[in-house]
Amino acid sequence: MVISVKTKEWGNSIGIILPREIVEKLSIAPGEELVIDVKRKQNVLKELFGSMHFKKRTKDLLREVRKELEGDLI
Repeated sequence: MVISVKTKEWGNSIGIILPREIVEKLSIAPGEELVIDVKRKQNVLKELFGSMHFKKRTKDLLREVRKELEGDLI
């Protein structure tokens, strides 16, 4: 199960709080040991950058959009 949580300062450490829905769904009890796969959430734009490929060049796309916008103004 993958969930997104925020870290919180807890004394000299950093902790996370599991949402109640997850605790109930997995029947997690206080003092239980859990295995957590920790990954830093990446910037969505960085993940998408370079992953999308277009059939037309950016200049051509911009030129088409400008023509459409100019046509709407007339």
